[in-house]
Amino acid sequence: MAEWYAADGLSCRRRRSRASGTHAGPQLIAITMGETLINLVLSGLSTGGLYAVIALGFSLVAGVMRLLNLAHGEILVGSVFLMLALMNMLHLDPFIAMLGALPIVFVIAYVVQRTLLQQLLSHSAESLLVATFGLSIAGQAIFQLVFGPNAVSLDSMLGFTGVDVLGHTMRWISVVAIVFGVGLTTLTYLLLTYTTFGKSLRAAAEDVLAAQSLGVDVRHVFALCLGLGAVLTACGAVIVGIGFSVSPTSGMLWLIRAVTVVVIGGMGSVWGTLFAAILVGVAEEVGVLTFGPAYRDLVVFSILILVLVIRPSGLFAKELR
Repeated sequence: MAEWYAADGLSCRRRRSRASGTHAGPQLIAITMGETLINLVLSGLSTGGLYAVIALGFSLVAGVMRLLNLAHGEILVGSVFLMLALMNMLHLDPFIAMLGALPIVFVIAYVVQRTLLQQLLSHSAESLLVATFGLSIAGQAIFQLVFGPNAVSLDSMLGFTGVDVLGHTMRWISVVAIVFGVGLTTLTYLLLTYTTFGKSLRAAAEDVLAAQSLGVDVRHVFALCLGLGAVLTACGAVIVGIGFSVSPTSGMLWLIRAVTVVVIGGMGSVWGTLFAAILVGVAEEVGVLTFGPAYRDLVVFSILILVLVIRPSGLFAKELR
């Protein structure tokens, strides 16, 4: 994932060395190892928080609608471009632009579900895959036509300023990633567990016909589900836009990360998505520390293969019921 990073991405840096020439050899090694471990954990948590937000919407849609949305990455990329347009036109802060983009993203996803994908839900899963793949290609073409082929990012001081955590400089956008990851996961769990809408979602995920017989408007619920998934993804997009460079064709890279997290965590498992995202984030940092940036993905996909062999349903697999 090294090619996604703008500057330092969400990584943390040691602010100052606590070691000095007066330390004995073993003591110096212990201090260095401790600082490395702190840096690894902080960077892994921030990257994992971002992955959790991005994968949460994908997991929700897949768990409820049994839809593997191949246009998921384009939702993220499109949200970044939409926020950039709002920032340029109205001179907004990225997070204010995010609030303006959320209802637009929701409406687009809702309309796409009601007018296109809903018609294909009764057909084979392959038809839905082809449809979402077509939406992905169309999205890339539209982004290049409207915004050009160059990579963009969202300007924010949160991407350059930081806070000292245990002697390491942690950028504010990394802190936001952790807060968003934990906060949105918690809110999604509460929504699914304690609200009428959440119960309708779980009923539709369990049995569509039974849910309809109980008066649930499944078409409306599915459209709301895709809209909610898009909103969650757009929340991750503001972090991506500030911490990384995004191009019209980079959506597939983010889709791969979302799929990896969901497969490891378990389809439809809200908390599993968060824990798997943190696992992937830490694994990436371990890969960089051990083998170098070029092998960032080696450890991640090794874990993915291991999970598929040992527990194909995911480490925290649980249906949305």
